[in-house]
Amino acid sequence: MKLEWMFCVFLLPCASLLARKTTAAANSKWWSVAIPPQETNEVTDTAGIDGTSDPSSLNRLKLLNKSQRKTVKTNPGSLQAVAAAVTLAVTECRYQFRLRRWDCPTSTKTTGQTSLFGKILLKGFRETAFIYAITTAAVTHSVARACSEGSISTCSCADRNKGPSGDDWEWGGCSDNAVYGHRFARKFVDSGERGKDSRNLMNIHNNEAGRRTILGEMRQECKCHGMSGSCTVQTCWMRLPSFRAVGAILKDRFDGASKVLYSNNGSPSRRGRQNPSDFFEPANPSHKMPGSRDLVYFDDSPDFCERNTRYGTVGTVGRICNNTSLGMDGCDLMCCNRGYTSEEEDVRERCMCTFKWCCVVQCMECQYQRTVNRCL
Repeated sequence: MKLEWMFCVFLLPCASLLARKTTAAANSKWWSVAIPPQETNEVTDTAGIDGTSDPSSLNRLKLLNKSQRKTVKTNPGSLQAVAAAVTLAVTECRYQFRLRRWDCPTSTKTTGQTSLFGKILLKGFRETAFIYAITTAAVTHSVARACSEGSISTCSCADRNKGPSGDDWEWGGCSDNAVYGHRFARKFVDSGERGKDSRNLMNIHNNEAGRRTILGEMRQECKCHGMSGSCTVQTCWMRLPSFRAVGAILKDRFDGASKVLYSNNGSPSRRGRQNPSDFFEPANPSHKMPGSRDLVYFDDSPDFCERNTRYGTVGTVGRICNNTSLGMDGCDLMCCNRGYTSEEEDVRERCMCTFKWCCVVQCMECQYQRTVNRCL
């Protein structure tokens, strides 16, 4: 760090060089709202917090910046939706990467230097892009669902009368309010991204890609009405996709993410304003510009084979692998050609379950052996 400061003083403006290293720690504190208060070491600004008697909510508010606190306090019930969204995002991230070398590790200890997702956020990796997209998508999803459930006092079901009904169906029920969820998530999540620093713009772009995934995957659901289930007419509403489906879509976009370069010029958008993507250009000139739903990144990821304290990754030693797979979960790729051990493990689990009226499920306990392969 001393050398970087000297380089700053004599050759470059300090703000430009250091901003990318502090952006992640400063702007991602809100992710820690899902961590029990006693497990976080986060020291935060407490100015402007008043009128909150619940100790849990008060501790969560301390993790937010001024704009975020104002947003949740003017939308009662939204803080709980945000906390639920973080848990949803972590669960989905771990699921989507469970068979990869980087398996979306998280920590219940946060400091001013790292956050829930760790030091990997200090670089603009492909994995960083996914984290920002999945978390803001989760906020959009959680808030949209909370609106339709009546958990947030300032919103309700989406306006279901925006278009005409069909010949054999009509609008009804309670549509998930994805538009409100998108608007809330943009205001809440993007409030920490200031200026036109390259990482701020990358984060904002990937945030919006996550939010647009929710809007683009809304589907119409219908319920039949009529004598004896004849389905004379259907009542329809708009429904959010399952978050597992959202995670799968963003995982595909992770695999196809665009490496970009930062351009100081920035081409004006058609509306006279500038979008984050206006400041990007493909790292490979033969590649097309990334779209609004594509993930973008700046830095090539490490191979995640070995422990790396700089990025807070633990490597793949001890990871379970599949010795018959040719994919990333296969022992050759997961273990980075270091080899693996195989051992037999005794497994006990419930089996042969039957339902007894009323209302008990009775199971037997089965025991068997399975082979477990672990990377050296």
